[in-house]
Amino acid sequence: MAGKFQVTGRNGAALFTLKLHRGDGMVLIAMNWRAGKPPEDFVGFGIQYREPGGDRFFDVKNRLGFPGADGKVDPTKLSTMLSPIQKFRWVHFPRNADLAGDFLYRVTPVFMNAANELSYGEPQEAAIELRRETYPGQLNVTFTRGFVSSQAFVDKFESAGPIATLLPPNSDAGLTFTPTHPKADEALAWMGFEARSAILEVLDLARGDSADVYVVAYDLSERHFVEKLEALGPKLKIIIDDSGEHGDAHSGESQAETRLKQSAGASNVRRQHMGNLQHNKLIVVDGPTVKRAVCGSTNFSWRGFYVQANNAVIVEGASAIAPFKAAFDTYWTNDDSARAFGASPSAQWHDLGLPGIKAKVTFSPHAAANAQLAGVAADVENGTKSSLLYSLAFLYQTSGVMLEAIKAVTAAPGRFVYGISDKKVGGLALQKPDGNVAPVRPAALSKNVPPPFSAEPKGGGGNRMHHKFLVIDFDKPSARVYLGSYNFSKPADRTNGENLLLIEDRRIATSYAVEALRIFDHYHFRVARDEAKKAGEPLMLKRPPRLPGEFAWFEDDYTNPRKVRDRELFA
Repeated sequence: MAGKFQVTGRNGAALFTLKLHRGDGMVLIAMNWRAGKPPEDFVGFGIQYREPGGDRFFDVKNRLGFPGADGKVDPTKLSTMLSPIQKFRWVHFPRNADLAGDFLYRVTPVFMNAANELSYGEPQEAAIELRRETYPGQLNVTFTRGFVSSQAFVDKFESAGPIATLLPPNSDAGLTFTPTHPKADEALAWMGFEARSAILEVLDLARGDSADVYVVAYDLSERHFVEKLEALGPKLKIIIDDSGEHGDAHSGESQAETRLKQSAGASNVRRQHMGNLQHNKLIVVDGPTVKRAVCGSTNFSWRGFYVQANNAVIVEGASAIAPFKAAFDTYWTNDDSARAFGASPSAQWHDLGLPGIKAKVTFSPHAAANAQLAGVAADVENGTKSSLLYSLAFLYQTSGVMLEAIKAVTAAPGRFVYGISDKKVGGLALQKPDGNVAPVRPAALSKNVPPPFSAEPKGGGGNRMHHKFLVIDFDKPSARVYLGSYNFSKPADRTNGENLLLIEDRRIATSYAVEALRIFDHYHFRVARDEAKKAGEPLMLKRPPRLPGEFAWFEDDYTNPRKVRDRELFA
C-alpha cells in the first residue's frame, strides 16, 4: 500500500505551516506564515532533510546568497541555513530518493538583525515516503530529468567533459554513437532519471520472461534501447514512423528498421505514419508473468531520454495492458488508414481496470464522431475550479481550442494557472505568476555569468520541454490529469497515431503538479535573472528593508493576487 502523498508539519509553536507533496523522485516543500505577514527581519527558510534510516540531517543548498562586504556572494555559504530560500515553496531532489522509508524534512525560519547576523525560529518537521513506484504493482509515473540546461549539470558533469562526449551530433548517428565522457554512465543515468531506467527495465523483464513485445515508435535512434529490442529476437513486433525525415534511408529510424528486420524478422517490422505521423511512444509486454504497457511523451531517442523534459507511465496487469495491445493490433491491421482506425474500438475510451485508480485511455486518430480535443478543452475551460498546471510542447505553435481554453482559464478570477510551453522561435513561453506570458531563452546563462553561476551547455539540439500534460484541480477530490503522446491539437486528435490518458487520482495528479512546478521554477529563474539584468540589479538574496521605499522579499507574495493564491494553494 502506497504511503501518504501529502503530509503536514504539526508543531503548533512554529510561526508557519509546512506541507510536503510527494513527487516521483522529488518532493514539493510548501510553507505559509500562520498569522498575517512575517516580520520584516524574516529573510527566508532553511531546509534540511534526513534519509530513511539516517542519523544526520543534510542542508539543502541555494543558488543565491546574501552579498558580502565586497558585494559578491560567498560560494561557501550557500547552505539554506546561511542562504535561506526566499520563496514559500521549493522542489527538492534528494540524492537517494529510491530508498525505502520516510524522508524527514526540517524547515526553519531564518531572521537577520541590523548587524546582518542570522538567528533561527521554531522549526517544522514532516516525514514523507518518496519511493519511485507511484502505485507499486499497478501504475508508475516516471520522468526524465530534462536538466541539461542547468547549473546542476554543469557542477556534476561538464567539468569532466563537454556535452558532445555524452550525446551524438544528430539522430542519424544515434545507433553507432559511443559516449567517451569519463562519467558517461553516471551522467546518462542522472539525465534520464527514472523514465529511462524504468523503460529499459521493462525490456529487460520482457526478455527474462520470454514475453511477446509490441512497440510503436516515433523517434527510434537511441543505441541502448535498440540493442535491447534486438535481444528480443522474433518475440518483437514493431511499428516505426516513416514520416518526413524519419523515412530517409540514412535516418536513425531506417537504420533501426534494417537492424530489427535481421533480429526480429522482416514480417515483424512495419513502417507507418497513419494520416500524418505515427507519433506514439508505446511498449506492450505480454508474457507469462510480466504484463506491462508503457506510454507517454518519452521518445526512444537520445533527446527523448537525456535532453528533453518527458514523462512515461507504466501500467501493470492483464486488464491494464489489454487496450494497448488492442490498439497495437488495430494500427498493424489498418496500416496508415486514419479513417479505419478512427472507426475502431481503440479510438474510444477504455478503462484500465486498475483497482482503486480511475484511469482510462484512448488512441488516435479519432473520427469526427469520437474526436476528443473539444471535450478536453471544454473540461479545461469549464471544469477548472481551483488550479490548472500544464507543461505542453507545441502549444504556441498550434492555434485552436486548447490554446483558447487555457487563455480563458488564465483570465478567469479565482483560478490559479501556471504553465510552460516551447515556442517555434525564441525558446519557451512561460505563464508567469502575474498572469503574463514571458519568453525564456533556453541558454539564458550562457555568457557573462556572475559567480556562483556557470555557463550552461547548449548541446543536445531541439526543444527541451516535450511534456504533454494538463493537471486540473490537483488540490481537490476531483483532481485529474490528461497526458500521453497527444499534443492537444487537431492533428493529434484526427490524423496522428497517439495515446491519451485521463487519470482521476489525487496521488497521480500531485505527482504531475510537482513536475509542472519544478519545470516552471527551473525556467522562471532565467526570466527572473533576465529581468534583474535589465533593471541593473544583481540576482542575490534580499536583506530586510532598512531604507525608505525598500520592501521585504515577500512583499509581492502578500500583495499580488496570483502570488497570494500561489502561497495559499500549496501550503
